[in-house]
Amino acid sequence: MAGRIAVIGSNMVDLVTYVTRMPAKGETLEARSFEMGHGGKGANQAVAAAKLGADVLLLTKVGDDTFADNTIGNLKACGVDVSHVVKVPGRSSGVAPIMVDPSGENSILIVKGANDDLLPPDIEAAAEDLKRCDLILLQLEIPVETVYAAVAFGKRHGIKTLLNPAPALPDLDPERIKDATFLVPNETELAILTGLPVGTPDEIATAALSLIGKGIETVIVTMGSRGALLVTPGQTSTIAPVPVSPVDTTGAGDAFIGSFARYFVAGDALDVALGKAAAYAADSITRRGTQKAYATEREFLSRAATPV
Repeated sequence: MAGRIAVIGSNMVDLVTYVTRMPAKGETLEARSFEMGHGGKGANQAVAAAKLGADVLLLTKVGDDTFADNTIGNLKACGVDVSHVVKVPGRSSGVAPIMVDPSGENSILIVKGANDDLLPPDIEAAAEDLKRCDLILLQLEIPVETVYAAVAFGKRHGIKTLLNPAPALPDLDPERIKDATFLVPNETELAILTGLPVGTPDEIATAALSLIGKGIETVIVTMGSRGALLVTPGQTSTIAPVPVSPVDTTGAGDAFIGSFARYFVAGDALDVALGKAAAYAADSITRRGTQKAYATEREFLSRAATPV
């Protein structure tokens, strides 16, 4: 398969509690069940792409606790190159307590742990391997200076970059991210980044165009059950949603980005890769969990709701 993907980002251990409803402030509820899994936006995107057959390198850091070896072992089992996954002495691994309600909606906290130690010099340390990649995926669960350095690295070496601005930072410097090839926020993140309303499709398009006006080449807004919106200086188009009955929406955005990356670097046209990503993300929310809910390419093609 043509194309190689690098992911510079986070890993987390997901601590998932399935609740009958979200508790109110100060309220104690009995939950239905609990599961532990592997997550983190960076690792999720890497695993989604790798499960679909992509050649994927992950640059991340783990702690020196009991979670670290399990995380590395899982990445290897999913086909991710872990030669730049580094243990940090004296640090905890990242963890993400998650609550999921019966509709599949979720609330998430993150404790970054060793992810906060992924710094710009680590990019230079991996430079020779990164230079052999066609696309670098980035998120904001690592220090923002590392993200800025990665965008600049991509620009300097002619490597396309995709920034998923999650969790959103209202003070994200537009001058330091404008060289990203793709910016992929959801509606909430788009509102935080732009300070504009996103209550209607027209408002979402206007907010996305404001980012184009600041120099971003391509903005892709993920809109959950409403699909996605592709905005470039000369195009605004909707990527149709794939209707499914959701079980757990955790990690759907990461499934979208990882699968988009896989098909884009393999040579698919932008709209084709996005259509496949919408179908893959929809498939992912029909099962519990995050990385374990991501399909291999054979599984995906056999049960996709729409032709891919």
